[in-house]
Amino acid sequence: MKAMFQQRRRDFLTKCSKYLRYVLNDHFVLVLMVFIGFLSLQYRQLLLNFPENSLPIYLLLLVVSLLVLFSGKIATYLEEADEIFLLPKEKEVLQIIHVAARRTYILWSGIQVLVQMLLAPIYLILGLAVWMIVCYMLLLLVLKYILVKHQMAQYQSQGVLDWSKAIQDEQKRKQSILRFFALFTTVKGISVPVKPRTYLNGILRLVHDQQTWFYLYLRAFMRAGDYLALALRLFLLAILSLVAIDESWLSIGLVLIFHYLLLFQLLGLFRHYDYQYLTQLYPLGKDEKRLGFQKVLRIVLYGLLGIEVSLALLFSKESIMVVLLLLVGIFLHEGYLPAKLKKLIDMSALTC
Repeated sequence: MKAMFQQRRRDFLTKCSKYLRYVLNDHFVLVLMVFIGFLSLQYRQLLLNFPENSLPIYLLLLVVSLLVLFSGKIATYLEEADEIFLLPKEKEVLQIIHVAARRTYILWSGIQVLVQMLLAPIYLILGLAVWMIVCYMLLLLVLKYILVKHQMAQYQSQGVLDWSKAIQDEQKRKQSILRFFALFTTVKGISVPVKPRTYLNGILRLVHDQQTWFYLYLRAFMRAGDYLALALRLFLLAILSLVAIDESWLSIGLVLIFHYLLLFQLLGLFRHYDYQYLTQLYPLGKDEKRLGFQKVLRIVLYGLLGIEVSLALLFSKESIMVVLLLLVGIFLHEGYLPAKLKKLIDMSALTC
């Protein structure tokens, strides 16, 4: 029994490592390095020029601590068939889940301590003594232990394993990881949640007589997965950068990074219909799919870029940076997008 669950864990980690190569082989690493460098620079500037009003700092520290505290789920590696075939060995399965809970606690406790050590200079500037920082870390470790125990308690009722709850949570955990990799490459075994969002039906009715693939991809963008929510989140971050950061080069640079990340992650929408084989019955040419998808992305990206440029004109002190934002945005839409899409289509053809 123990060997079977260890094999499942190895198989899933091996699967993730294969997909990870596609993440690390693209421009995402470069953007990530730039973003980490920006955060490091801002952190250094914060320590050198600490604000007199420390209330926002306290709120930021609280948010970061809570995010790390509530992150991490128990990796049980249960599958749907286990509810039937492993029912006679329920006690052994419970023991394995307890081991998985300890592993989860150790992993996320280590991450929690690492994050708090990175934040320690801020605590010291705020006037906290070392022993107070240590006590705060211990408190977070105790709270993490309580949260893991609470999750374990949800899987048991009077000593009996709640198979449905445990299997459902494990499927959600795996799907969240696979959906991240799906932003970069084709991922098998992923299920995409669909949300009706009836309040957007008016937009779809306006374009229902447009090109078929354009309508389908626009519909998928609005209803499937988290594409719409992702676009809104990155757009709000871009607006926040323009409004909150005084240095024009820094605010415009962040807007470009968020805009690039949005374009890069929306490319995963192209494969949304790969496993819906009825779409292959449409009497349409191969180029129409590419053109329809490209049209959807251009409408979304140019719309957001127009708003970002308008806000940059209001808040940016250097007009040249606004021009740079516009030119780089056009290059991403007219140069990078077609090239990346062509590469995506070629990779899909090779895997077919």
